[in-house]
Amino acid sequence: MISTSDAYANVVAETRHWLNQAVIGLNLCPFAKAVQVKDQIRFAVSDATDAEGVLTDLQDELALLAETDPEQIDTTLLIIPDALDDFLEFNDFEDLSDRLLKRMRLVGELQVATFHPQFQFADTEPDDISNYTNRSPYPILHLLREDSIDRAVESFPDAAEIYEKNIETMRRLGLEGWKKLMTKP
Repeated sequence: MISTSDAYANVVAETRHWLNQAVIGLNLCPFAKAVQVKDQIRFAVSDATDAEGVLTDLQDELALLAETDPEQIDTTLLIIPDALDDFLEFNDFEDLSDRLLKRMRLVGELQVATFHPQFQFADTEPDDISNYTNRSPYPILHLLREDSIDRAVESFPDAAEIYEKNIETMRRLGLEGWKKLMTKP
C-alpha cells in the first residue's frame, strides 16, 4: 500500500534532498530538472516490508502513471524504506518488475530504473565512487515514460556519454565531497 502518512514525510524529504543535491545539482540526469521545475514528479512511499508487497505497490504506481496525463505526472519515484534493503535482493527484484511490465502490457510505454543505498556496478568494489551515481537514500524504483525519455534524448545530443560524464563527476567529487553534499543544511 502506498503511504501518504506523515510518518513518511522524512523519507520523502530525504529523497527530495538527494534529488536536488545529487541528481539535479550534479547534473547526473540532465533531464530531471525540467520535470522537477514543472512539479511533474510523483513521490510515492511504499509501506511494504517484503518483495511481494513492493510488487503490488509497483503495479498500482505503474497503472496510475499509465493512466495519468504526463502534464500532471511525468515520472514517479517509488521509495521503499522498509523492504529490499539487501542490494542483491533488490537487484533480483528487477526481473520481477520487468515481468510485471510485460504482464501489464506496458513495455514500450513505461520502464523502471533503479537506485539503491548500496548500488554496485558489476566488476567494481563496493566503495568505488562510480557506484554513487546510482546510490540513493532508500531503495527507489524510478518509473519513466518511454516517450519522455525519447524526447529528452533527442534534445540532449550526447546522451550516450552521460554515464561516463557522471563517473567523471563522481571521481572529481570524491567520497568526502559526496558525504558533504548529502549532509542536510
